Amino acid sequence: MQLLTAERDDLLKPLLMGSGIVERRHTMPILANVLISRNGSNVTFTTTDLEVQIQSETQIDNAEPIEASVTVNIRKLLDILRALPSSGAVNFVLDGSRLNIQSGRSRFVLQTVEAEAFPKLKELQDVVHEFTVPSNRLKHLINMTHYAMAHQDIRYYLNGTLLALEGNVLHVVATDAHRLAHHATEVTPVEVVQTETLGELNAGPAPAEIILPRKTILELQRMLPDSDEIIRVQIGLGQIRFLFGSVELISKLVEGKFPEYKRVIDVQHEHHFEMDRERLLASLVRVAIVNAHEKLRSAKIQIQNNQMSVSTFNSEQENAQEELEVDYAHELVDLGLNVTYLQEFLQNAKSHTVRWSVSPQMNTPLLLGVPGEDSFQYIVMPMRI
Repeated sequence: MQLLTAERDDLLKPLLMGSGIVERRHTMPILANVLISRNGSNVTFTTTDLEVQIQSETQIDNAEPIEASVTVNIRKLLDILRALPSSGAVNFVLDGSRLNIQSGRSRFVLQTVEAEAFPKLKELQDVVHEFTVPSNRLKHLINMTHYAMAHQDIRYYLNGTLLALEGNVLHVVATDAHRLAHHATEVTPVEVVQTETLGELNAGPAPAEIILPRKTILELQRMLPDSDEIIRVQIGLGQIRFLFGSVELISKLVEGKFPEYKRVIDVQHEHHFEMDRERLLASLVRVAIVNAHEKLRSAKIQIQNNQMSVSTFNSEQENAQEELEVDYAHELVDLGLNVTYLQEFLQNAKSHTVRWSVSPQMNTPLLLGVPGEDSFQYIVMPMRI
């Protein structure tokens, strides 16, 4: 059966959208496959890892009213499409349990698995919060906070990112308990009609605070277009859905209680100054060479008399030091910080300058910001050196 005929790029683009969540090794072999479904001129590609599901669409021309579905290994299919010439039609023909792929004089045969065996996530139901936001704005918030997420922490709720909806303001927060990144933006709420199911459950409105898994955040960072295209976000019971362009991403939510981030970002600091971001980053990169292989990549930062001194050392008693001029003429600030935490912030900020907020008192967290973005805060807890 002729499954479809389309230009290579019209197939490659939607397949790449969903390829990021496909694990190379999995206990369920079918999760390495993509579900290809055709309904007339509409072709959808679906991938899942049982936590996140991505579905993207493409349209084919002169399509007969055919309905058919099949799954095939997505890595092999992507490698084939990448290797084919960019111009020219690609034909998919189903022959029993095999998928024949033909383009020009190239022919490939791949094994398939029936579509009924593909474990799609349950469709999002009982939407209790919905809003829209420009894609580039949401992507910016994720870019400015994702690096503060924990990685493989036993406190599983720290391995994701908090989305907190307060009226028409969306807060995005990530923390690993040693640092915290927060950003916020205005969104456009969409009125949601409460369903009978919610009434029967006596659930009322779902909490406006949800935790997205780490993989979902990283996929959104990769997939969201850097444009003012409007994204629809729907929050249901245990799930969230993002709709943009021809893509639908559904993700399960992380259960757990996220730390009280407002108490952290409300810490007051006495003194403020700005620094050139690239110059500071270059200095940190140089001094960090000394302790690049240490478990705790600490840096000692002293600020006084319009100078900042940044020094590092390692277990072999080697050391490095850099000095920078700053606009600070107050009491000595003496901080021990993880140099990686500073570098990751500076690499993602992208602004010309960054703002430091400090206090001479011992054990006061460092507050870093970006001029012109008052809703962004990056807090780094000091460490003993």
